[in-house]
Amino acid sequence: MEALAARLSHLDPDVEGVIRVVMFYDTLMRRRVDLPALARATAGLAECPAGIRLHGTGRTIRMAPDGREPATPLASASTTAAITLDEEEIGSAWLERDGDPGALDEAVLDRLAIAVATVVERYGPARTTMADPALVELVISAASDDAARNRALRLLGFPAETPIRVVAVRSGIPLEKIGGLICPARPVKAAPLTDVGIILATAVDPARIPEGVRAGIGATECPHRSWQDARTALRFTTVRQPVIHYDDLGALALLARIPAEDTRANADVVAITALSADPEDLRTLDAYCATGSVRQAADSLHLHHSSVARRLTQIGKSLAIALHEPAGLTRARLALTAWRLLDE
Repeated sequence: MEALAARLSHLDPDVEGVIRVVMFYDTLMRRRVDLPALARATAGLAECPAGIRLHGTGRTIRMAPDGREPATPLASASTTAAITLDEEEIGSAWLERDGDPGALDEAVLDRLAIAVATVVERYGPARTTMADPALVELVISAASDDAARNRALRLLGFPAETPIRVVAVRSGIPLEKIGGLICPARPVKAAPLTDVGIILATAVDPARIPEGVRAGIGATECPHRSWQDARTALRFTTVRQPVIHYDDLGALALLARIPAEDTRANADVVAITALSADPEDLRTLDAYCATGSVRQAADSLHLHHSSVARRLTQIGKSLAIALHEPAGLTRARLALTAWRLLDE
């Protein structure tokens, strides 16, 4: 390798330097160093502070050339590189050089990123978002005992005694992307299960769930119970309300426990089923049930309020429900929700 570097250096003075960088990190990996040692060695090689951050744990490691943590906080990085594992970005690495980046800074960070990914994969658990579905099923299964569930959580990378929130998802967006968005700096795992995606997270930010995603969020309790609650919440989601937290359903969650045959036989649900043959009528009723106001429903439908009022009068007659009365509006809301649960 050194002979090759010597020959190539006559063609390009940077080539020998790049090859020596590669050899430097190869030697470190043969010694099976850990992440702090990688950051320390990089800072010494580059002669400036170096840093590593893992998204999954939020862990940040910074080292100065003297082998100690820098006394000053990170202001800005002069050069950065993404750390990827299994085609997923799991963190970042950077150099904190005063002035312009050095000629070999990109090569140093490239090799550092590869080395960090290797250490994470070797000593894990891997910090990628996607997980083994079998382990996820062990976590959420009612048949799992506490010992099996806790072992599965440890293998997935969750710290002991950490509350887990479960999210049930339907979306065309990759699960790993959703997981990374809703829980960016703490442990999160995702896996597809039958027709529903599942995300296990230590924290969930509903505001970061992407547009077009349907998501039901379970309570922070036993993962098995949280999964049941998340699936129930997912059934209540609509285009108008694509993300629902189970705790926000309150007594409405009881509708999900009614046997399907009893729901289908209910007169109000039968009437909603007949109404659904006309998408415009169904959309009008949905807007009115969501707002409780003819004018607000008209605004959301981009129609004149008098047109919506006339349509609601006809809808009320076909349903045999007095929609202008509070009790009638409640009946319509319950019937529409129950009908949607049947559709699910």
